[in-house]
Amino acid sequence: MGNERQRIDKWLFFARVTKSRTLAARMAQGGHVRVNGTKISQASHEVKPGDVLTMTMPRRVIVYRVLECGSRRGPATEARALYEDLSPPPPPKAASALDRASGRREPGSGRPTKKERRAIERLTGED
Repeated sequence: MGNERQRIDKWLFFARVTKSRTLAARMAQGGHVRVNGTKISQASHEVKPGDVLTMTMPRRVIVYRVLECGSRRGPATEARALYEDLSPPPPPKAASALDRASGRREPGSGRPTKKERRAIERLTGED
């Protein structure tokens, strides 16, 4: 499909890892990309089929094996043909307080409901 070698910023853009080529260049220059285990610092670094890219993204690490070089930024199905995903599975999510809370609580705990407040008002004579 493409040439034997390709600039890393172009490849990241064509593979839809980043939204723009400028962001891909910043990612490479910022030290967020490793090619075959070696940290790169230039967007002009060339990749070839068989290279393993390790990219640190916010909140996760992505590991791709380059299968081929791209010729354009096409649809997602075309982009997925450029790499093999070797990323480790994400860690299991810990149950958060919101997930555990089903909106119910033990009877008698917390603030009284509207029905309970009315019953209290009837007992105390506050109308």
